[in-house]
Amino acid sequence: MNPTHPAFGSPPEQPPTVLIAKCGLDGHDRGALVVARGLREEGFAVHYTGIRRTPEEVARQAVDVAADCVGLSSLAGAHLTIVPRLVDALRDAGWRGLLVVGGIVPAADEPALRAAGVAAVFRPHQRVSEAAAFLRDALRSANSIFGENEVG
Repeated sequence: MNPTHPAFGSPPEQPPTVLIAKCGLDGHDRGALVVARGLREEGFAVHYTGIRRTPEEVARQAVDVAADCVGLSSLAGAHLTIVPRLVDALRDAGWRGLLVVGGIVPAADEPALRAAGVAAVFRPHQRVSEAAAFLRDALRSANSIFGENEVG
């Protein structure tokens, strides 16, 4: 029997897919792993790149897993360099979706990140449930995915 056959109704809705990414020399991933687990508990399908990935590797994986959202975890202070490279790599790979950044990001850097295409910046000690609520709302909103904060 085929559960997607019309006689059985529509197929169940797939949960949003999030790719948690670590780029550059940033090797500290405890926070990224906590967020990944928390988002899974919130009902998201979550993939993790592992540490020290290039923007191009992240972009390939975002396409491969059909990620709705890429969440870049940044603790090494290289976010102003990495984010524009990641945005370019995601666009070059043909990925369209929501890009967010989490970690140690000074408030003064947020306007530059948003101008580059980042939809939100999550800082330490922010509740995963708050990030999950933002992601659900943003991914439901055509304006958030295909508006000014969309990569692609």
